[in-house]
Amino acid sequence: MDRTTELISSYALSIEYSGLPPATVHETKRRIIDSLGCAMGGFDSKPARIARRLTSLTSSTFSSRVLGSGGLTSPEMAAFANTVMVRYLDYNDTFVSPGSGHPSDMLPAVLAVADPCHASGKAVITATVLAYEIYCRFAEQVSSREKGWDQGVFTVIGSACAAAKILGLSEKQMAHAISLAIVPNLPLNQTRVGELSMWKGCATAAATRNGVFAALLAREGMEGPYEPFDGRHGLWEQVTGPVRLVPLGGGETPFKINETTVKYFPSQIHTQVPIALALELRKKVNIEEIESINIETYGIALQNAAGGPEKWDPKTRETADHSLPYVVSMAFRDGALTPASFTPKRIRDPALRPFMQKVRVRENPEFTRQYPEAQVAQVELLTRSGQRIVERASYPKGHWKNPLTDAELEVKFHSLAQTVLKPEQSRQALEVLEKLEEVDDIASVLELFQV
Repeated sequence: MDRTTELISSYALSIEYSGLPPATVHETKRRIIDSLGCAMGGFDSKPARIARRLTSLTSSTFSSRVLGSGGLTSPEMAAFANTVMVRYLDYNDTFVSPGSGHPSDMLPAVLAVADPCHASGKAVITATVLAYEIYCRFAEQVSSREKGWDQGVFTVIGSACAAAKILGLSEKQMAHAISLAIVPNLPLNQTRVGELSMWKGCATAAATRNGVFAALLAREGMEGPYEPFDGRHGLWEQVTGPVRLVPLGGGETPFKINETTVKYFPSQIHTQVPIALALELRKKVNIEEIESINIETYGIALQNAAGGPEKWDPKTRETADHSLPYVVSMAFRDGALTPASFTPKRIRDPALRPFMQKVRVRENPEFTRQYPEAQVAQVELLTRSGQRIVERASYPKGHWKNPLTDAELEVKFHSLAQTVLKPEQSRQALEVLEKLEEVDDIASVLELFQV
């Protein structure tokens, strides 16, 4: 195999629970709690219902649970359906970087193989740290969207590594799993351009499914191309350009999972600071007196959250949660932004459109220079009486430099989990997850997430 594949496969085999700092273990459990809460929040969505119908068509002697329903299916189909649920609300964690994206999309790949393998909580934590490390090391160097590729390019690699780790593959098998994940599976960024479709929340679910499938193929002896990264027509040449992955986390090098953001609002990461500012400003004025709302932000936020006509008149939930004018207007109008802010009735509310027209968004070059180290945004209100009020912030609530407390994360988890689970189930699930390293068989945890 090429040198990059050997590097990643060797690293994947070397990482062990005993080498994880206590702070990393704690943060990993927080990400798992957050992701499973998001899955319950997305359980009843249309994409999730479609995915679950497909899982019912597949049975397996090596079966995995579908979250919420408790149905059994093949590992790759469980990975797909469960990722659709985790991702639907756009509420799961984010790695802010040139490549950005949602590394927690890979957790269902870990669980899909951990379930039939009866893996321990420690094994799940270790594989999750591995998946995040691989994903984030790529994402911090490569802006795949600028090259026309979707974040699933990184998701599929991390998913394959994590699944192969749980499966106990040899270094040679791990290398082939990585190759079989990359070469057949390069998703287009068309997913996230223009009016966003239902597939926006499903694209990385396809990547996690493919990562699990690649690991299962390698376990059975399937060999992939030998130079998926470094070779002619490999990933470096066709997609990313050369990427330096050293150093990877461990020893003196912190693990990247510690630097991911747990979202406070169910919307795109670039909208998080403006929403918080809008909620603060709302306390200071009568919203009927607002003449204009002027938002200054960094370049990628303008491009992704306010850069096309569809963001100023969203027709789908997927576009609305990526629309800066929509989410800021909702924050002012309702005094909150929750999953209920994105019902079809609210999205199509004609009374909201005139308020959205008061919003102006422009790039501040200084804010762009500070990104991604900071996510600076400023919101200025001008009232009919001539009053001017300005608020500015650099880090959204949930950023690793402005983290949610454990208590705040618990509130988020229960608010989402109890849309599907009974309150006692939700409490029991959280208690078990908070001590995940003590769990002998992850299947006992997954059993708690079914109606």
